[in-house]
Amino acid sequence: MKTISKFYSIEKKSVGFVKFIFEAYDGIAVVETIDRQASIIKLHIAPGCEGDVDDVLNELKKEILIEPVSKIID
Repeated sequence: MKTISKFYSIEKKSVGFVKFIFEAYDGIAVVETIDRQASIIKLHIAPGCEGDVDDVLNELKKEILIEPVSKIID
C-alpha cells in the first residue's frame, strides 16, 4: 500500500505528543521524526485518510504550533 507523505514543523516539546495522538487513531497515519534539531516530522498517511488527518491536525493546531514544510529531501 502506497502512503501519502506530508512534512510539518512542530514545537520540539510536542513531537512525542503528536506521535501519541496519531497512534491512538489506529491506521490513519504514522509519524516519523525527520530532523530532531529542527523538529520536522513526516506523516505517512494511509490512502483515503487524508481528511481524517487534516481534521486531527486542525484540532492540534489549536493547542500547538504546526506548520507545513514545503520541500524536504529524505
